[in-house]
Amino acid sequence: MATENVLLKTNFKNIPLFRRGKVRDVYDLQDKLLVVSTDRISCFDVVLPTGIPHKGEVLTALSLFWFNLTQGICPNHLITANVEEYPKQLAQYRDILKKRSMLVKKAKSIPVECIVRGYLSGSGWKEYQKSQSICGIKLPPGLKESDRLPELIFTPSTKEEAGHDINVSQEYVAGELGKDATGKLKELSVAIYKKASNYVEKHGIIIADTKFEFGFCDGKIILIDEVLTPDSSRFWPMSEYKPGGPQMSFDKQFVRDYLETLEWDKTPPGPELPKEIVEETSKKYLRMTDLFLK
Repeated sequence: MATENVLLKTNFKNIPLFRRGKVRDVYDLQDKLLVVSTDRISCFDVVLPTGIPHKGEVLTALSLFWFNLTQGICPNHLITANVEEYPKQLAQYRDILKKRSMLVKKAKSIPVECIVRGYLSGSGWKEYQKSQSICGIKLPPGLKESDRLPELIFTPSTKEEAGHDINVSQEYVAGELGKDATGKLKELSVAIYKKASNYVEKHGIIIADTKFEFGFCDGKIILIDEVLTPDSSRFWPMSEYKPGGPQMSFDKQFVRDYLETLEWDKTPPGPELPKEIVEETSKKYLRMTDLFLK
């Protein structure tokens, strides 16, 4: 696998850059946005210097699939991902944009990461060990790492421009956004998670947890950013699921686990990834499209 064949950054002349996120480059087209998924990978909120081949294509393909499947639950920001339908000024960048970009509606982003957990893992497991709760939600004693939770829980976090997102309570979000908006975000997040879980379970996959982002467009809440990708979710194969420890996964947890073996303090700059880690990570991302998009 050609590890050098990655897109780490775009610079489209004469098209204003709206923002450069950890993974996506977003351009301003006045009444809409162009979102380009690069092959950058971020772990512990730090963008690593090494890219992952095909990652941007996988993120785009999966988001398009989920936007389509869940639009009956919540409208989303997608306009089109067909480069032939893009504005003329983007024609010269067609080869770069194909399979890794989408045109979307402009929305006012809601500054909350809407996280739904069905299993006890990641930061939720760490918090449970300390307080037997996650984001203020008390959980039964004696749960093991990766256990299925008695019921789905909605555990929001702040959305920080720099540094780590911070887990917060629903009451905190209600104080920022109001009770009605917070209740709606929870309702939509749980409904999308349930629909997605029911779908992937037929393909032998568990969604341990996932995060959604929403925005306001024309006075309505819509789903934005990415949806149910290996960057925003933990996907576990049912055939290897065994609670009591970390799980084999089809997401970037594999990279996080590698980084945990290093003497790195999780602040920029991030370390380079070795070739074998890059290749295995790329295979894991591609495996997600093989499992239920083909």
